[in-house]
Amino acid sequence: MKIVFLGLSITSSWGNGHATTYRSLIRALVQRGHEVLFLERDQPWYAANRDMPQPPFGRTEIYRRVSELETQFADEIASADCVIIGSFVPEGKTIGALVTRLASGVTAFYDIDTPITLEQIARDECDYLSPDLIARYDVYLSFTGGPTLELLEQEYASPMARSLFCSVDPIYYFPERRKRKWALGYLGTFGADRQAKLNSLLLAPATMWPAGRFVVGGPQYPKAIRWPTNVERITHLSPAKHCAFYNSQRFTLNLTRAAMVRAGFSPSVRLFEAAACGTPVISDEWPGLKRLFRPGEEILVAKSAGEVLEILQQLPEEVARDIGSRARQRVLREHTSSHRAAELELIIGAARKPASHRPNLAPFAMHQQQAVL
Repeated sequence: MKIVFLGLSITSSWGNGHATTYRSLIRALVQRGHEVLFLERDQPWYAANRDMPQPPFGRTEIYRRVSELETQFADEIASADCVIIGSFVPEGKTIGALVTRLASGVTAFYDIDTPITLEQIARDECDYLSPDLIARYDVYLSFTGGPTLELLEQEYASPMARSLFCSVDPIYYFPERRKRKWALGYLGTFGADRQAKLNSLLLAPATMWPAGRFVVGGPQYPKAIRWPTNVERITHLSPAKHCAFYNSQRFTLNLTRAAMVRAGFSPSVRLFEAAACGTPVISDEWPGLKRLFRPGEEILVAKSAGEVLEILQQLPEEVARDIGSRARQRVLREHTSSHRAAELELIIGAARKPASHRPNLAPFAMHQQQAVL
């Protein structure tokens, strides 16, 4: 198939998890014989921090304004078997309207931030998606599964809502023999709604255990944060360094944004990356986690600083290794980029059904008209 992506970024992983997701998925799609074009909006903060300026898979083009999509890439969009627009794409509403008008193949919205998107739509603050666009896209691909998919189909009239979780490429994430520099580490861009958990599950244990060594990697943390002296800070780690980072920790911490916790069924790419490295994961708790990893056997769940310290100081090393190993095997069975590429193929195939087989959108349209009246 010929597939066109319009996403936030594939060339730069600076301050976003989208690039890692797109790289992993598109690499797998190309390996499976598909022709892929990625269109990225030129943004100064990504242009200054491009750790993969020319991805060695598929084709990547940079555009500077929406009008260029119609003047330079209209034929590519019109002839593609599938066109996928990602969340947080600048002027996403305008682009969505353009794509759904031009495309002859399947159109899909790929939401890497589903709970955040839906909360913004509810507040009428989302600038890249609207309820009418949800109904116009043939498929809503969601990083969130569970009840949210039913919500998208029943409340927003999506013709087809399917989960397409993040994934990991095991070629780049695997166990390595490295010196364990840190007892516990965390990798993630600063999030105000995650900071309280970071304080509770990493900074507090670090304060309580001065002899332990900890690390936090990721950009955009406010200068006002007071880091304990035994917490190392790494401002940015390119994906090429993630594997070594995870393998240098005895345990890694997984934290989930508040909107993702409320929606549930929203695993982060960091969760799969760390697990693929065989590093045992300590996670906060959220609905759906148990369907991805078995607590106590493939992942550890902690609710307080005391519980984290108990794991770090008392869990036998061989038990921790076994937990990490079982998590890696789970990822290799279910959550690699090859799995996601195969899932996407099936979803696109299902969306190609004749219009007569798709849900009737008339009741939704009438409901919208009545709401306006």
